[in-house]
Amino acid sequence: MSTIEEILAVKGRSVYAIAPHRTVYDAIVLMAEKEVGALLVMEGERLVGIISERDYARRVVLAGKSSRDTPVRDVMTKRVLCARGTQTVNECMALMTAKRARHLPVLDHKHVIGVVSIGDLVKATIREQQFVIEQLQHYISGS
Repeated sequence: MSTIEEILAVKGRSVYAIAPHRTVYDAIVLMAEKEVGALLVMEGERLVGIISERDYARRVVLAGKSSRDTPVRDVMTKRVLCARGTQTVNECMALMTAKRARHLPVLDHKHVIGVVSIGDLVKATIREQQFVIEQLQHYISGS
């Protein structure tokens, strides 16, 4: 069973973040540039929140706010679910499913070392299942 650390080793440890005082517009532009659905909200090295496309849609657009005038801190999710590198893909999938989250910052002693998405976990699960299928096929065919 794969761990989050193994996923980061393959995917990379890029972390895209924005400061809480920046505007939501700045956050949306950065998400588009980096082709990601969420950004960590950081004050220096400290994780203080996460802002996602979902936050934008629900807390800016539907609330009638202006993305150019609204600071990220006003719409970010403050209670951020996080993972440890030692956790398994299945543990994180269960957490994300139960809490309806799509992104998990990965922490090592309160220091952000990466981010995984539900898509990353699905890809890892498919890779593992494909490996098992290939092994079973080799076993059955005797090769």
